[in-house]
Amino acid sequence: CILGTHHEKGAQTFWSVVNRLPLSGNAVLCWKFCHVFHKLLRDGHSNVLKDSVRYKNELSDMSRMWGHLNEGYGQLCSIYLKLLRTKMEFHTKNPRFPGNLQMSDRQLDEAGENDVNNFFQLTVEMFDYLECELNLFQTVFSSLDMSRSVSVTAAGQCRLAPLIQVILDCSHLYDYTVKLLFKLHSCLPADTLQGHRDRFLEQFRKLKDLFYRSSNLQYFKRLIQIPQLPENPPNFLRASALSEHISPVVVIPAEASSPDSEPITDLVEMDAASQSLFDNKFDDIFGSSFSCDPFNFNSQNGMSKDDKDRLIEQLYGEITALKEGLENFKAEVGDNQVGRMRPTGSAGELEAELAEQQHLKQQAQDESEFLRAELEELKKQREDTEKAQRSLTEIERRAQANEQRYSKLKEKYSELVQNHADLLRKNAEVTKQITVARQAHGDVEREKKELEDSFQRVSEQAQRKSQEQAEVLETLKRELATSRQELQVLQGTLESSTQAGAEQSTRIASLEQERDRLSQAAEQHREEMAALQAELQQLQDMLSHEQESSRTELEMLQTQLRDKESTEQALQQLLAKEQLSLLQGTTHEAKRIVQDALARMEDPAHISCTGSADCLLSQTLAASECAERLQDAHSKYLLDGAAMGSLLPCLALFAHLVSNTLLQGSATSHVAPVEPADRLLELCKQCGSEAVSYLSALQDPGTVASADLSLVTACLGQISAIGEELRPRGLDIKQEELGDLVDKEMAATAAAIETASARIEEMLSKARAGDTGVKLEVNERILGSCTGLMQAIHVLVLASKDLQREIVESGRGAASPKEFYAKNSRWTEGLISASKAVGWGATVMVDAADLVVQGKGTFEELMVCSREIAASTAQLVAASKVKADKDSANLCKLQQASRGVSQATASVVASTKAGKSQVEEKDSMDFSSMTLTQIKRQEMDSQVRVLELENQLQKERQKLGELRKKHYELAGVAEGWEEDGEW
Repeated sequence: CILGTHHEKGAQTFWSVVNRLPLSGNAVLCWKFCHVFHKLLRDGHSNVLKDSVRYKNELSDMSRMWGHLNEGYGQLCSIYLKLLRTKMEFHTKNPRFPGNLQMSDRQLDEAGENDVNNFFQLTVEMFDYLECELNLFQTVFSSLDMSRSVSVTAAGQCRLAPLIQVILDCSHLYDYTVKLLFKLHSCLPADTLQGHRDRFLEQFRKLKDLFYRSSNLQYFKRLIQIPQLPENPPNFLRASALSEHISPVVVIPAEASSPDSEPITDLVEMDAASQSLFDNKFDDIFGSSFSCDPFNFNSQNGMSKDDKDRLIEQLYGEITALKEGLENFKAEVGDNQVGRMRPTGSAGELEAELAEQQHLKQQAQDESEFLRAELEELKKQREDTEKAQRSLTEIERRAQANEQRYSKLKEKYSELVQNHADLLRKNAEVTKQITVARQAHGDVEREKKELEDSFQRVSEQAQRKSQEQAEVLETLKRELATSRQELQVLQGTLESSTQAGAEQSTRIASLEQERDRLSQAAEQHREEMAALQAELQQLQDMLSHEQESSRTELEMLQTQLRDKESTEQALQQLLAKEQLSLLQGTTHEAKRIVQDALARMEDPAHISCTGSADCLLSQTLAASECAERLQDAHSKYLLDGAAMGSLLPCLALFAHLVSNTLLQGSATSHVAPVEPADRLLELCKQCGSEAVSYLSALQDPGTVASADLSLVTACLGQISAIGEELRPRGLDIKQEELGDLVDKEMAATAAAIETASARIEEMLSKARAGDTGVKLEVNERILGSCTGLMQAIHVLVLASKDLQREIVESGRGAASPKEFYAKNSRWTEGLISASKAVGWGATVMVDAADLVVQGKGTFEELMVCSREIAASTAQLVAASKVKADKDSANLCKLQQASRGVSQATASVVASTKAGKSQVEEKDSMDFSSMTLTQIKRQEMDSQVRVLELENQLQKERQKLGELRKKHYELAGVAEGWEEDGEW
C-alpha cells in the first residue's frame, strides 16, 4: 500500500477498496485497517493526507459507534480512530510537519515562524496529539493479561503490532515538546507556562512507564529498540539544562521482518470467496491487465472528456450484454423447469443445477447494480467537472480580491504581532531585572573596580594632555622666536630694497595672523584641560555615590537573607510537627486495628469461625516479614527524620497483618486439640498486647527511640511453631510401593466402573421385564441417566490414565516411573485417594439405584450419591492436572471428560427429580370428603410435623458440619499433607 501511494501519488485506490470493507461490523478488521492507515499517514505519499481528510467525519462516526462496545476490540478501535483523526487535524494545521514527524531543529524553528504565539499554540497541539497516543498505549496494555506471555501469542501480537507506530510518533513528539518548552521559557515568564509544565510532567511519567513496560516484552525486543527516558524530567527553569537533553532515538533493525506482515495478510485474505468475487467484478469492469498492475491507475479528475465518454459507452454496452445474458438465463431456467416436470430419475441433478443458475443470476444482478452505480458516479463526476470549469473564472476573480484584502490584513496582523512581541520582551526584561537585582552586590563590586580603573585611565589621559599642551606651547614659543628673528632680518633688508619691503610687510601681517591663530589654539587647549578636570571631578562624585548606594543595597539584601533563614527555620519546625502528628495518627489507627482484632477474638459470634493451620502459617510468615521491614524503617527514621515516608506504609500493613494473624489463630484454635488450642489462643492474645504496647511507644515522642519490636516477633515465631504442630501428617506408605499402588487403584477404579455399568444394564433388563406404566418409565429414565454417568466416568478415568502417563514420561527423565511416583509422593497419594473415592462412589450409586428400582430406597439417596461421585471425579481431575502442562492435549481431553461427567450428573439429578414428581402425583391427597374440623386437625398435625422436621433438619446440618470437619482431618492424613511437599 505504501509503494502504491507513492506510485499513484495519492490514496484514492486505497479508499476505494476500504469503502467496500465491513469496518462497522468486524472489530478485528477495523483494528487492522487503523494500523494500515496509520502506516500510510506516516510513510505514504504526502497526498495521502489530502485524500483522507474528506473521510474524517466517517471515521468520527465509526469511533463513536465502536465506543459503545466495551468488550473485545470495541474500545481499542474507538480510541485508535480518535488518534487517527487527531493526527490528520494536526498535520492539516501544521503542513510543515511530515507524516513521520522527522524534522531538524532548523525546520522546527521555521514551523513556528520564530513567533512565540505560534510556538505556544504548537506546544498545546503537540500535548493533545501525545495524549491520544498515550491513551491508545494504556488501553492496549490494560486489555492484555500481563501475567502471561501475551506477546508470543497471535492475539497478543495483533494488539501490540500498531504500538510500533505509536512508539515512533511518541519519541518525536516528546523531543519536540522539550525543545519548544525550553524556547518558550526563554521568552515568557515561568508563571505563564505553569500549566504547560504540569501537563508535560504528567505525560512524561506515563510515557516513561509505557516505554519501560514495552521494552520488557519479547515481541518488541526482536523488532524495535525502544529508548529509555531519563530518571528525572528536564528542568525548564534552568536554560543550560537544554544541553543535557538527549533526543530519544527509536532503532528498527534492518534484518527484522515487518511486525505487521501477518495482520496485513489476514486483512487481505479474510474471505477468499468474497475476494474472488471482487476480483472478478474488477476484471470485468477494468480489464485483466488493469488488475495485474494495481498502481497503474489514472486519476479520475485527470481523465479527458473523450475518455469518459468512451468509458460510459463501454459500460452501456456491458450493461446491455448483461441484460441479454440475464434474459437467456431466464429462458434456460424455464427450460429446466419444463424438463424437471418429466418423470426422469435426475431430479436431484436438476435441483442442483437450478440452484447454481439462481446463484449465477444473483451474481449477474449484483454486477449489473455495481456497473449502474459506477455509471451514475461517472455522470456525476462529469457534471461536477463542468460546474467546476464554469466557476473557476469567478473563483479566480474572488481570489484576487481576497488576496488584496489578505495582504492588508496580514500587514495589520504583523503590526499587532510585533507590538505583542515587544510587550512580551519588556515583560521578560522586567523579570530578568528582578533576577539581576539578586546579583547586585557582586555587580556593584565589579562596577567599583571598573570605576577605579576608569579614574586611573582618566588621570593618565589628563597628564598626557598636559604634557602635550606644554609641548605645543614650547613649539609656539620657538616659532615666535623664529618669527621675530625673521622680522629682524626683514627689517634689516627693508632698507636695501623698497620693493621687497611691501612684500615683507604683507608677510609680517600674515605672520601676525598666524600668531593670533596659534594664541587662540592655545586658549582652546586650556579650556579643554579645564573641562577634563571638571569631568574627572564628576566621575569622582559619581564613584562615591555608587559606593554609598551599593552599601545600602548590600545591607538590604543581608536583611532579606536573615528573614528567609528565619522563615525556613519556622517551616522546618512546622514540618517536624506535621510529621509527628502524622506518625501519631497512623500509629493510633494501627493500634485501633489490633485492638479491634483482640475484641473480635472475644466476640461469641467468632466462635463458629474455623481455619486451617496452613492459612495460619501463611499469615504468620507475612506478618513476620512485615515486622522485619518495620524494624528497618524504624531504625532509618531514628537516624533521619526525613525517612517518615517508608515508616508509615509499614505501620499500616503491620497492623492489618497482625490483626489477620490473630483472627486466623483464633479460628484455627476452634478445630485444634484442647492443649494446643489453649496455647495458641494465649499466644495470640499476648502477641496482640505486645503489638499494642509497641504502637503506643511509637505514638509517644519520648519513647519512640526505645520502642522494641522483638517481643512481637518472638510471639509470631511461637505461633508459627504451634501452626507447624497442627498441620496434618501423611500416611505411612512405603515410597517404593506408591507406583504399584497407583496402577492398582486406577485398575480397580476402572473395574468398579465396568461392574457398575453391567449391574445397571442388568437392573434395566429386569425393570423392563417386571414393571409397567409410570414405574417402568421412571425406572428406565433413572437407569438410563445412571448408565450415561457411568460411561462419562469411564471416559474420564481413561483420560486421567493417559494424562498421568504423559506426566510421568515428561517429568521422570532417566528415572523409572516408580521412582517418579516415589519422588512426588504427595501427588501420588492424592491420585490414590481420588481413585478410591471414584470407585467407592460408583459402587454406592449403583446400590442406591438398585434400591430405588426395587422400591426400597429413596430418590434423595440417589441424588446425593450422584453428586458425591461427581465430587470424587472432580478430585481425580484436580489431582491429575496439578502437574500437567497447560497446553497438553490429554489435559484438554480430561477437562472435556470432566464437563461430560458434570452434565451426566445433572441428568441423573434431573431424572430423579422428574421421577419423584411423577410418583408423588399418584399419591396426592383427597380433601373432598373431610369436614372443617378434620381439616383443622390435619392442619395442626402438619404444623407439628413441620416443626419436628425443621428441628431434625437443624440437627442434621450440625451433624453434617461435624462430619465434614472430621472428613477434612482424615482426608489430610490420607492424602499426605506434609511440610516438605506441595500438592
